[in-house]
Amino acid sequence: MELFNKKVLVIGLARSGMAAIKVLKKAGAIITLSERKNKEEIKELDFLIENGVEICDQSMPVFERDYDLVVKNPGVPFNSPMIQKLNERNIPVITEIELAFNLAKKQNYIAITGTNGKTTTTTLVYEILRRAYGEKAHLCGNIGIPLCEIVDKFNLTQEEGHVIALEISNFQLVNIEKFCPDSATIINLTPDHVDFMGSLDAYYKSKTNIYMNMQGEQVFLLNADDENVIEYTEKYPVPCKTVSFSLDRDDTDCRINGGFIQLFGESIIPTDCVKLVGKHNMQNVMIAVALTKLNGIGNDIIEDAVSSFTGVEHRIEFVRELHGVRYYNDSKGTNTDATIIALKSFDKGVILLVGGFEKGLSMDEMRKHLGCVKKVIGYGACGERLARELTGDEGIVVTTLDEAVAEAYKIAQSGDTVLLSPTTSSFDQYTCFEERGDHFKRLVNELN
Repeated sequence: MELFNKKVLVIGLARSGMAAIKVLKKAGAIITLSERKNKEEIKELDFLIENGVEICDQSMPVFERDYDLVVKNPGVPFNSPMIQKLNERNIPVITEIELAFNLAKKQNYIAITGTNGKTTTTTLVYEILRRAYGEKAHLCGNIGIPLCEIVDKFNLTQEEGHVIALEISNFQLVNIEKFCPDSATIINLTPDHVDFMGSLDAYYKSKTNIYMNMQGEQVFLLNADDENVIEYTEKYPVPCKTVSFSLDRDDTDCRINGGFIQLFGESIIPTDCVKLVGKHNMQNVMIAVALTKLNGIGNDIIEDAVSSFTGVEHRIEFVRELHGVRYYNDSKGTNTDATIIALKSFDKGVILLVGGFEKGLSMDEMRKHLGCVKKVIGYGACGERLARELTGDEGIVVTTLDEAVAEAYKIAQSGDTVLLSPTTSSFDQYTCFEERGDHFKRLVNELN
């Protein structure tokens, strides 16, 4: 991709926009930033000015100008009026992952998408890669570290042969053109992001973009247990080699047999070395094992990483125990299926905190999994609806997470569990699920 003296519009700053600007600057592009914040609120303002970045607002005239390329923040809806205005003139619109892939030399990308389990799986893949490749192994993507940041920091526009564990969301997959991982998987497909995509079909289809450019001996790892994954991979056929996995079947390439995770009949690691709880986590580990084994990593290295892996922040993360009550941060539970998975980890006495941005997701399926729940507390923009649909008049409704934690503290008894698993995104009151989870942990640690 030749960008010298090309006019490039970056929509939205945040961390990914800043990373994109840095690699665009090195590529010699003429950069315009469209940002909703006022200039005085931009902490990187001095850097942007020093590097000749034009800073504009997000009014429509900005998008009526001519550009050679547009790099948009993944959170900007692909069907927004500003994007439609650019599309009308056939101006290419991509995300920073596509930009980084096009600017970098050849690297080995292991790409992981799906509705749930992405962060846990990608992090474990990285932990295995780190043991095998040292400083040439990287973790990035939707996990919070932009791929452009890795390309910039490790000079990947000049150096090749690095191995990258890449968590990738459907927001990032919508605008894929050339991105092509060497191995990839869709962990699962359950309802989510209908507000962003417009329909469930569009959401599921966007996930298949992860393999659209793969070919030949590049490997797609297929979840034979997920009916939606099977349906959509048949609807949009995988163009490269496929390797299947299953927790329950014995006719797949990767499976559990005799207390071992096996791949093509070879016992890779014993299942009893897995420290994470829950069937869903065993699946996450199986995927990480298969992907890294397919990339030539030895069994001893894989077992060492799996044996010491205890999970990731914001996903059923134990915060503290106070007066016999255990507090868990599952801020990454941004859809109903993720919360259902979290609830399956507990037997009884759960005080469930739900709420946040209104995605319009149905609570019908979640109601079937409330056997362990003692009380539901709803907060935020959709808190009242969630509490009402889950427990009728039995729920508690408050405005903020601070109030939700305070209410939970008042009613919790020794042996209970307070679980933040919101079922939806954080954008009504926070910028991301990490900020929400960090706030929850501060509130919990301040209790006495």
